[in-house]
Amino acid sequence: MDVRGFTVGPVQENSYLLRRSPEADRAVLVDPGDEAAKLLQAIEEAGVGLDAILLTHTHFDHVGAVAPIARATGAPVYCPALETQVLADIMAYVPWEGFGPFESWDAEEVVEGGERLELAGFEIDVVFTPGHSPGHVTYVFARDEEHPGVPYVLASGDVLFQGSIGRTDLPGGDHARLLQSIAELLDAYPDDTVVLPGHMGVTTLEQERATNPFLQDLPARS
Repeated sequence: MDVRGFTVGPVQENSYLLRRSPEADRAVLVDPGDEAAKLLQAIEEAGVGLDAILLTHTHFDHVGAVAPIARATGAPVYCPALETQVLADIMAYVPWEGFGPFESWDAEEVVEGGERLELAGFEIDVVFTPGHSPGHVTYVFARDEEHPGVPYVLASGDVLFQGSIGRTDLPGGDHARLLQSIAELLDAYPDDTVVLPGHMGVTTLEQERATNPFLQDLPARS
């Protein structure tokens, strides 16, 4: 797998361009939060076409560049079903002055958890992981059967970070539900699973279970 991460915007959000291998000509883009020109240049330099734009949730720092990138590439936008209205009217949901303006977009596809997507040569499971936001989902890139040593990869948005977890003080946040979502991910996937978070550095489930102070009271793997 070829994963390229880009930290964009004033909130330092991570966007990811993923393809099956460095030679693959199709890719998916996760959470294009800002700096559309920078992300479009990266797509062009990689020489790929986009099969999809995947959104974990619709807080403005994760969707600010959706409209210009979708328009430029023709890629369909996959949005959590409970949050399509936010994407369709972004600025109405920006809680602080000084951010934007961002252009709204009507999602072509909706996801709610339980789907398996086949995009850019990947099999991607959509897992419902609310808590940070009501409709938040995590995209799980399945192991490659041809390369069994390659781990699962989770695009976790603002659920789990390196040494931290998503905030729950915004509208629709639920701390207990967020911890439940994280516990479900820890229980469902092996320790070597790579986590691509929406902020901060790349990590693994093993590292977070062992060192993340917010997870120390979670039950051991069942």
